[in-house]
Amino acid sequence: MSAFGEGTLSRGSALVYTLLVVEGLFLLTAAPGFALLLLLDRDGSNVALFALCAVPLGPAVSAAVYALHRRRSDLADLHPAAAFWRGYRLNAVGVLKVWLPTVALLAVLAVSLVNRAASGVPLWWSALLLVIGAAVVLWSVNALVIASLYVFRTGDVARLAAYFLGHRPGVALGSAGLLLTAGAITVLASEAVALLPASLLVGGLLLVARPMCAEIERRFIDRAAPASAADRRPAGGGLA
Repeated sequence: MSAFGEGTLSRGSALVYTLLVVEGLFLLTAAPGFALLLLLDRDGSNVALFALCAVPLGPAVSAAVYALHRRRSDLADLHPAAAFWRGYRLNAVGVLKVWLPTVALLAVLAVSLVNRAASGVPLWWSALLLVIGAAVVLWSVNALVIASLYVFRTGDVARLAAYFLGHRPGVALGSAGLLLTAGAITVLASEAVALLPASLLVGGLLLVARPMCAEIERRFIDRAAPASAADRRPAGGGLA
């Protein structure tokens, strides 16, 4: 007889349980922003409020990334709630250091695009702003994963996230696909419906980010260092 965690049924049950728990805790921690978001009309005048709604999303996604990553390292570990709260507590401050500037910059870009006609901005400039916005979003996804799983200084997180945009384009393409899926669900249904598969989307994000994480661990992690208090892989030092 297989030990728990070795059989197909036990592994599948553990995975479903973990996804459900992480989904519930994600919705709980992101609830303040989502509650306000559901009350707002989809109008350009609410861009600043949309940005405010997005603030709790960064730490919530980070905690989900941390919890699901910990789940992959031990198939019989049925404590996803503890891992989620540990990740939320340890990562929130560091993640907000990259998430808040990202949200602010995207809000500025969105305001410029929404008011393009009134301000007489040429079409080519709007296209450029869209490209910049897309790059910022993909950079922020890399940064969220890195800040959630590894102990780096904020500047090093920013540089690594930018480096892997070009060095591992497959990761960026995979992230873009997941974001487009979430966006399509939001447009075709609603923000509330888009939240339902959040844990699945985060799991997909971890899958597409594997090449990036593998290279970070191979090149930038001091394997001789002891486990850090943050229970994340410690960096071997600053980046050159």
